[in-house]
Amino acid sequence: MTPKPIDTVVRENLEAYFRDLDGEEPHSMHEMLIKLVEKPLLEVVMQRSGGNQSKAADWLGINRNTLRRKLSDHGLL
Repeated sequence: MTPKPIDTVVRENLEAYFRDLDGEEPHSMHEMLIKLVEKPLLEVVMQRSGGNQSKAADWLGINRNTLRRKLSDHGLL
């Protein structure tokens, strides 16, 4: 079985989120989604890179210092 593309999974979950709100207005969705996605992304990339921050930063397309800040922000250092 072929896994669903990430954007499809995100879209389906956003639709479920809005259904669960049951008419309530959402707040700070961008910040919420970034926090929810960024931490597991960092965890998986760091694990797959064997903890090599330079490699992980390269894979993510960000500066190593930015990676270190994000790891620290998420309590992953």
